[in-house]
Amino acid sequence: MADGEPSAHEFMDLTVSEYAYMFGFLQADGHLYQGEGRKGRLTVELSVQDIDLLYRFKYLTPYNSRVTERVRSTNFADSHHSATWSLCSLEARTKLNQLGLPYGRKSKTIAPPRVAFSRRDYLRGLIDADGAVGYTGSGWPFICLATASTAIVAFVRSYAQEITGVERLARRNTRDEIYNITFEKEAAQELTADLYYPGCLSLGRKQVKADSVSHWARPADMRIVNSRRAWTAYEDRMVLDQDDIVAVATELGRTENSCRRRRWRLRNSRMLMPNDQ
Repeated sequence: MADGEPSAHEFMDLTVSEYAYMFGFLQADGHLYQGEGRKGRLTVELSVQDIDLLYRFKYLTPYNSRVTERVRSTNFADSHHSATWSLCSLEARTKLNQLGLPYGRKSKTIAPPRVAFSRRDYLRGLIDADGAVGYTGSGWPFICLATASTAIVAFVRSYAQEITGVERLARRNTRDEIYNITFEKEAAQELTADLYYPGCLSLGRKQVKADSVSHWARPADMRIVNSRRAWTAYEDRMVLDQDDIVAVATELGRTENSCRRRRWRLRNSRMLMPNDQ
């Protein structure tokens, strides 16, 4: 293989864009099963229209794996044609597990890797697996992610704020306790352009939608709403009194970066302290 291709790198080197994307996708839509002894497998099942991505995963993996197809009935269709990528290697499964792909149910426990990784490629993998990009029924662009993981939501909010300057509040819905974090209009365009760059590994159908998002222009009569959320005295006291900034950010529905900046400004500038307001 030519130098610079993913297969020339160590398997699951998350600084490599393709592996970072692949790992994000596997965390969101892969299933790691633990059998008896050394037995077990990793599987990803997608609609057959997305089979090309599974063959890319097979190419990126220097262990024996296979892609199969099947047709079955589901709750949504009498005849559903799907494709599945399967990997049984214990060495490969151990590597993935150590990086943060749990065995069994994982929706609430997944978190961004603790090693160096390509953040935008990892996030694109999450969105391709459990998110959406395109246009709303009202005709404006959007990009969103649905997840049960608080750690993933915190990562998405922080990264998106760096790219777009927009801070998003995210809370679990009451029906299924899932977070839905959505960006619309110009923020969606900026984030989508950053994630779905030319030549990146992605689901083909979502890449097409991502490319179309750049064509939107705000109508002249559509006003711009400032979505910045003002800090309250209670929130200021929280960031000053609590040592665990991650817990504070989660409690307040803000990013870790914004909480750190607010704490620094309160401690080092001439802003009014909470008791002075």
